[in-house]
Amino acid sequence: MKIQRIHHVAYRCIDAKTTVDWYEKHLGMNFVLAIAEDKVPSTKAPDPYMHIFMDAGGGNVLAFFELPNSPAMGRDSNTPDWVQHIALKVDSVAELEAAKTRLQAAGIDVIGITDHTIFKSIYFFDPNGHRLELAADVGTPEMYAKLDACKREMLDEWTRTKQAPKHAAWMHDGSHAA
Repeated sequence: MKIQRIHHVAYRCIDAKTTVDWYEKHLGMNFVLAIAEDKVPSTKAPDPYMHIFMDAGGGNVLAFFELPNSPAMGRDSNTPDWVQHIALKVDSVAELEAAKTRLQAAGIDVIGITDHTIFKSIYFFDPNGHRLELAADVGTPEMYAKLDACKREMLDEWTRTKQAPKHAAWMHDGSHAA
């Protein structure tokens, strides 16, 4: 079996309409589908929901469930806010900078532009409390090849030691600069 692409990734939302409006306005994502049921199709549990689908580009879909009969949304308090996030690719650093300006003008707090060497990104939260990242690739083919060559060795070392391997320290020590 070979996975073709992500069909959709689903998260919970507080309010479906607010979520659709926010993603359309701030990220330019198209609202492509809504499904509402009184019972969960897979479990047959009586739990009405609204399931909305947003076009995330490239055939990828970001979906949300509004669950009015469930307890209020929470999050994993043992996982830092910066870990769980949805990263979306933009075409260029110029587009990333423009998005940051638009988001800030709309009153949205934005962290970054953060330089990750092979991409630059900004971070912010949607109205449901989900952390979002917009990222623009800036790495060279040589950088990606270098990272590809050491990925298994890095993973193996991490598995043994639970310490950050130094195989890609060049990404943050300035030695990658041209």
